[in-house]
Amino acid sequence: MTVPPAAPDPNLPPQGPASPAPAPAPRRSLRVNTLIVMAGTLGSRLSGIVRQQIMNLFGNTLLDAFLVAVRIPNLLRELLAEGALVNSFIPVYKTLDAAGRRALASAFSGVLIAVNLLLMALGILAAPWIVDLLLAGQSNVDRALAIYMTQLVMPFLMLISLASVAMGLLNADEHFRESSFAPVAFNLASITALLLLPDTATWLAFGWLIGGVAQLVVQLPALRRFGLLPTPALARHPALGRVLRQMAPFTLTAGARQVLNVYVTRLLSNGQLFPAGTQAGYANAEALFTMVNGLFVVSPALALFPRFSQHAAEKNWLEFKNLTVQAIRTTTFLAAPMSALLVALAPYAVSIFNLRPEFDAARFAAGTGILRGWALALVPWAVVTLLLRTFYARERAREAVTVSALGFLLEVALYRLLVPRFGLLGFGISTTLSGLLMSGALIFLYRRALGFPSRAVVSHLIRVVPLALVAGGVAWLVSRLMPAPGFVVPGVVGLAVAGGVGLGVYLVGALALRMPEVAGVVRRLRR
Repeated sequence: MTVPPAAPDPNLPPQGPASPAPAPAPRRSLRVNTLIVMAGTLGSRLSGIVRQQIMNLFGNTLLDAFLVAVRIPNLLRELLAEGALVNSFIPVYKTLDAAGRRALASAFSGVLIAVNLLLMALGILAAPWIVDLLLAGQSNVDRALAIYMTQLVMPFLMLISLASVAMGLLNADEHFRESSFAPVAFNLASITALLLLPDTATWLAFGWLIGGVAQLVVQLPALRRFGLLPTPALARHPALGRVLRQMAPFTLTAGARQVLNVYVTRLLSNGQLFPAGTQAGYANAEALFTMVNGLFVVSPALALFPRFSQHAAEKNWLEFKNLTVQAIRTTTFLAAPMSALLVALAPYAVSIFNLRPEFDAARFAAGTGILRGWALALVPWAVVTLLLRTFYARERAREAVTVSALGFLLEVALYRLLVPRFGLLGFGISTTLSGLLMSGALIFLYRRALGFPSRAVVSHLIRVVPLALVAGGVAWLVSRLMPAPGFVVPGVVGLAVAGGVGLGVYLVGALALRMPEVAGVVRRLRR
C-alpha cells in the first residue's frame, strides 16, 4: 500500500545526488490560480457564444435535432469524466507520492478508456431507442435526423473523457493555465469547422468532433512538460479502489442530474407545450447562464478545490473553514449582481445570438424566458457548488451525493408541477427552489461535522443581495430608454449601457459598505 511521504526534517542535511527527492511543485497564490481559471473560462464562454451565434444561423429542424444528439454524449461524460475526476480522483491523487500518482493515473485512464469504448459502441447501436427516450410522443424535433446525428457524435464521449483526464491531472498539481484554455481550443476548432464546412447535418456533427480533438491535443504538451502524461494501462493500483468508491456515490448524483436532463429534453420537445425552436432557445439561455456561472462560480470553485483537498489531507480544519468563508464571500459577491442584471436584461442578452434582423421569434422568446428564470438561481447554486466541493475534498461523498441526488429528483418534480403552470419561467423557479433547499441541507451537514461559519456568511449575504437588487432595478429602468431588443446590435447596446450602469451602482454601493472584496479589486487596479 502506497502512503504519502513523510515531511522532511529541516535539521537533516540535504540528500546527495545518489538519492534525489522530487521537488514539490510550488504553491501558487489562490488569487492567481482563480484569475487564471477565470480568464480561461471567460475565453471559453466568449468563444462559445460566438460558436452559438453561428449555430443559430441554422434552421430549427437541423439545430433542434443536433442539440438532442449532442445531449447523449454530454449526459454520459459527466458520469465518466469531468465529475469523476474533479470530485473523486483528485482527493485520492493528492494523498500519494510521485510514483503512486503516476501509477494511479495510468490505471485510472486505462479503465476510463475501456468503459468509454464500450459505451460508445452501445450508443451508436442503440441510438434509435435513446432518441425515443429523449423525445416526447408528439415531438417538435425530427426523430430520424436526431438518430443519424447521434450516431455521428458518439465518439465525442471518448474525446471529452481523455481531455478531462488531462485537465484533472494538470489541475491536481495546480497547473491551471493549459487546462483552463483547452475549452477555448474546442470552440475555435468548432467555429472554424462551422464556417468552412458545408451546411449539412453530417458536417455539423463532424465539426463537434473536430473541436473535441482540439481540446485534447492542446493539453498534451503541458502534460509531457510537467511529467504528468500517463500511459493508459488496465492495471491494478491500491488507490484505484478508493477512487472507484468515491465515484460510486458521485455516479448516483450525476445519474439523478441526468434524469433531470432527460426529462427537460422531453419537455422541450413536447409539441403540445412548446413550438419548434424551443430546444435552440434553451441552448442559447444555457450558453449565457453557463458563461456567467462558469466565470463567477465554477472557476473559483475549481481553483480552490486542490487547496480544500490539501487542507483536508492535513486535517487543518481551521484553515479549511476559513477557506470556505472566503470562497462563499468571493463567489456570491460576483454572482449576486450578475443574477440581478440577467433578470433585468434577459431579452438584451439573448439578442446577441441573432446575427440577422429576421430572427426566429419562438427561439428568442424561449431563450429569454428560460434565462430570466435561471438567473434567479445563480446565488443559491453558487453556495451549493462550493459546499459540494468541501464534502468531496473531505472524502465525504456519500452525504454530498445524497443531497444532490434528492435535490435533482426534487427539481424534476418541480418541473413537472411548475412548467405547465408558469411556462418557461417555471424552469428557473424550480431550479431556484431546489438550490435553496440543497444549500440548507449541505450547511446543516457541514455544521454538524465542522461547525459552519454561519455568522460570517449571513452578514455578507444581507449586504450583497439587497445591493444587487438595487443594481438590477436601476439597469431595468435604464433599459426602458434603450432600443427594443431582438437583433444583436440593440442587444449589445442595451447590455453595455444598462448593464454598465447597473454594475457601476453595485460597485459604488460595495465601496460605500467597505466590502473587502471590492477594496481588493481597487487596490490591484491602483498598482
